[in-house]
Amino acid sequence: TGPTAFGLTRTDVPALTWTSEQAIHDALALPAGGNVFRLDTAPLLAALRALPGVADASVTVELPDAVVAVRVQERVPVLAWQVGTTRYIADRNGVVFATLASDAKLPAGVAIIEDDRPVPDPALAIGAHIDAVDLDVATRLGSLTPDQVGSTARSLRVAITDRDGFVLVAQGGWTAVFGFYSPATRSTDMIPGQVRLLRSLIDSREATIARIILASDTDGTYVPRATPKPTPR
Repeated sequence: TGPTAFGLTRTDVPALTWTSEQAIHDALALPAGGNVFRLDTAPLLAALRALPGVADASVTVELPDAVVAVRVQERVPVLAWQVGTTRYIADRNGVVFATLASDAKLPAGVAIIEDDRPVPDPALAIGAHIDAVDLDVATRLGSLTPDQVGSTARSLRVAITDRDGFVLVAQGGWTAVFGFYSPATRSTDMIPGQVRLLRSLIDSREATIARIILASDTDGTYVPRATPKPTPR
C-alpha cells in the first residue's frame, strides 16, 4: 500500500456537454502520484456535485492501474430563459446551470421564454433558481405547439411582460394573454382550461383576431384585427 505501488496514474473523465474536463480536474484537485488507497471520495463527490452542470456523480478507484474513474450525470436542460441577448439554461427543477448567447443552437425540446420586463425578477445567474410558479407556467406554455391550440401558425413563442404577465404569441398572428399567477390568488391549475378556451376562441376566426384575453379557464374575450379602410377612388 505504499505510495509508489499505488500512486495515481491518471484520472478518467467523461466527455460532457455542459461541464468542461478542466472544470472536473479543478474540482477534484488530485495530486499526481498520490496514494489512491488514501483517497477520501466524500469530499471529491461533494466538489463534483457543486459544479453547476452536474446533477450527480460517482468516483471509483480501478486497480491494479491506480486509475480514478469519474462518472457524471449532467443536468438536463428544459428551459432557456432569455434576458436581452443571454439565455439562462435551467433543468426541470429550475436550477440555472449554464448560459448561452441568444443565437446559439439549443438542444431539442428546450423551451424559450423571452423575459421582456425592464428588470427581471428575480435576477438570474448560474446557480440561481427560477421561481417555482414561473417555472410551472413556463414549462406548460413552452411545451405547446400550434396544433395543440388549433392554430395554423408555423410556431408559437412565450414571453413575459410587466403589463400582461405570460403571453403566447403566434408567428405573424395573434397574442394570447395568460396573465399572472400566484399560489394564493390565481393558480396555475387553470392553464389547461385556458388552453382549451384559447382553442375555442380562435376556432374558425384565427385570421381575424389580434389579441386574446384569457381571464380564467372559462372567461375570455378577443380583440379583432383592424379592418383596412377601402382606398378612395
